[in-house]
Amino acid sequence: MADYRVQLDLFSGPMDLLLYLVRRNEVDITRLPIAKITTQFLQFLDVLQFLDLDLIGDFVVLASSLIEIKSRQVLPRADEEPPEEMPLADDPRGELIQQLLEYKRFKDASLALEQQASEWQERYPRLSDERPTVGKDPSADSIKEVELWDLVSALSRVIQKKVVEETSSIRYDDTPISVYVERIGLRVRESGRVPFSEFFEGSNLRSKVVGIFLAILELLRHHGFRAEQPSEYGEIYVLPPTVTPAIDAPVEQPTELVTTVSDVEP
Repeated sequence: MADYRVQLDLFSGPMDLLLYLVRRNEVDITRLPIAKITTQFLQFLDVLQFLDLDLIGDFVVLASSLIEIKSRQVLPRADEEPPEEMPLADDPRGELIQQLLEYKRFKDASLALEQQASEWQERYPRLSDERPTVGKDPSADSIKEVELWDLVSALSRVIQKKVVEETSSIRYDDTPISVYVERIGLRVRESGRVPFSEFFEGSNLRSKVVGIFLAILELLRHHGFRAEQPSEYGEIYVLPPTVTPAIDAPVEQPTELVTTVSDVEP
C-alpha cells in the first residue's frame, strides 16, 4: 500500500471532471448520455485511485451516483416515453443535471471574471508602488492550452500501455519532487519539445510514475512551461517557457505536492 496521499488543489472536484467529459463528448448537458459518461468517469477514477488523491472519496461518491442513475434508467417503465423527452423532474438524471448546470454557470462566471481582470491588467498596468507586496499564490496558476483532465487522460494511456510493478517486497522511491522538476525541466529545455509519454519510459515503479506526473504539473503551473495537444485525444507535448526569467529574479521553490514521495508496494 502507498504511504502517501496526493494533496493537490488543482483537482477541483468530481463535477469539474463531469463537465470536462460533457464537453469532450460534445453533448447537451440536459441530454446527458449517462451510460457513456459513467464508463468514462470510471476510467478516470481508476487513474485518480492510482494517484491516491486525498479527495478521492468525493469522486467515488459521484461514481456511485452515476451507476445508480444508470441502473434506474434500464429498469422497465410503464410508459414508453423516451428518457430524452421525459420531464427533468421525472428523469433519474434530473438532480445531477441541475447540479451540473449550476456548476457550469459558476465556472463560466469565474472564467469570465478572470478574463476581464486579465484584460484590465494589460490595459491599465500598475505602477511599481501600486503593486502588492505579497507574492503571487502559485496555486492560483492554471494549465494553459491543455486541460488537467487531458493530462490525466494521457497518464491513463501511459498506465494501460505499461505494466506498473507489483511486488511482494517493499520498494521505496524517496526522490523529492524538486529533483524530478529539475530533471524534466532540463530535458525539455534541451530538446525543445518532449512527448508526455516519453517521460515515463523505463519507469514501472508506481511512486516514480506519480512523481514524474506531479513534476510535470509543477512545471506547467508554476514555471512557465507549456503543453500542447496537436490532435484531439492524441499525444501531448511539453514545451519550455517562451520567456526566460531574469538572472537576478528570485527562484520560486516548487510547491510541495505530496506529503511523502515514497511508495511501499504491496
